[in-house]
Amino acid sequence: MTDIDMNTAETLSLQYIQYQCANRVGFITLNRPEKRNALNYQVVTELKKAFDYAENDDDCKVIVLKASGAVFCAGADLEYLQQLQQNTFQENLEDSTHLMQLFYQIYTLKKVVIAQVHGHAIAGGCGLATICDFAYTVPSAKFGYTEVKIGFIPAIVKIFLLRKIGEAKAKELLLTGDLISAERAMAIGLINEVVAEDELASRVDELAQRLCTQNSGQSMETTKEMIARVQELPLKAALEYAAEKNAFARSTEDCQRGIQSFLDKQPLTW
Repeated sequence: MTDIDMNTAETLSLQYIQYQCANRVGFITLNRPEKRNALNYQVVTELKKAFDYAENDDDCKVIVLKASGAVFCAGADLEYLQQLQQNTFQENLEDSTHLMQLFYQIYTLKKVVIAQVHGHAIAGGCGLATICDFAYTVPSAKFGYTEVKIGFIPAIVKIFLLRKIGEAKAKELLLTGDLISAERAMAIGLINEVVAEDELASRVDELAQRLCTQNSGQSMETTKEMIARVQELPLKAALEYAAEKNAFARSTEDCQRGIQSFLDKQPLTW
């Protein structure tokens, strides 16, 4: 694995985020360990830049979001929140929209995103794990949306959390503000799998490589797009949209290659 070259570094202008790509997997790393990888305007800006770059990086097929230090992400930087109290409503709306854009960007990204959560994911940090397509963690990690405990609200992430785990479990998390264990997070569908700490990176890499080599990138992109879209459509409109996508997929080069490989009983590496 190598760091991004100087041209890429200049393009991204990253201070708190690292981007690397190896074996068709792009790694976006939160790198603000002294602040527990807390989010502020600049961190969100750099995450948006890194995800945009990874989405358009031809060498990258699957993305892994991870972090340095002991904590995955502690949520919003409290010093930053104090500064925001001096803002006008319009300034706060612009800042809130900035975070909303990041979450929407990850949710609708053309490439699959896997969260590698090696430590606690709190508030906005839990939001980052929630928004990813897959999330893997370790037994010691804690998860939760603690905003209500400080008079704040988990406004943006709840849109995605409701889709992911449903109203009853979302209410349990959002209204109590309690932290839950990794096992509980997996039980309610927030996390896909809990693995031993020394196996986390290899387990995530195993999934990433399986997606890279066994699945069509075009098919994963369209499937992810449809999952996001059909939930907002009435039943009949969703079925019509699905039929159109089904018909379109049949004529793609990836589908033709896949069907021919199946008929020839020949393994296909994408």
